[in-house]
Amino acid sequence: MPEERKPKIAVDGREPDEVCDYLEGLGADLEIRQLEVGDYQLSDRLVVERKTREDFEASIIDGRLFSQVSSLSESVERCVLVVEGGSLEGSRLSRAALLGAYSSLIADFGCTLFFTKSASATADLLYAMACHEQLSKKREISVYAKRKAKSLAEQQRAVVEALPNVGPTLAKALLRYFDTVENVMGAPESELVQVGKIGKKKAQALRKVVGTRYIEDGPAP
Repeated sequence: MPEERKPKIAVDGREPDEVCDYLEGLGADLEIRQLEVGDYQLSDRLVVERKTREDFEASIIDGRLFSQVSSLSESVERCVLVVEGGSLEGSRLSRAALLGAYSSLIADFGCTLFFTKSASATADLLYAMACHEQLSKKREISVYAKRKAKSLAEQQRAVVEALPNVGPTLAKALLRYFDTVENVMGAPESELVQVGKIGKKKAQALRKVVGTRYIEDGPAP
């Protein structure tokens, strides 16, 4: 009989072990790494942000919630927010404030909202969504979650940002210096180091990724 396929879930390294333990118990293949956005990547288009009840309330009060969800919704096609910890009865926020936050998350950011009672319930939900995406819809998990369609300049920056140790600021600097993505990818070390914040080691790492022959399931660069 063919081996049963297991869903793969990319997990941000700062997430608690408890949820990961439950996911592994369900049969998920976990890949722990730092995610650009969110806490769990379930496919090339779906990313989940997880918050405890306490953090959810605090992030509404200090405004973090909406900036985080805005970044998430702008970066991926499907975003989900899971609030873990049971009912919000007895919340320090008023019912009107909570309903307003829910409405904004759904209407303004297109974010799907789920509430779970425990870490095990969160794991059950994540596993079910991963199975739907990967086993039913045949979508794969990728190194970077698929971004929404953006302007040409934003797409160009996204390509360059995928290079090792290149964030938004450095991606812009590289494109300003070399004019095109093609020129960035083809630049030798001697030219890369001319761009601010790129030293010899970083230039070598960039050239290694761009210039090394691809080998399926090869070692990390």
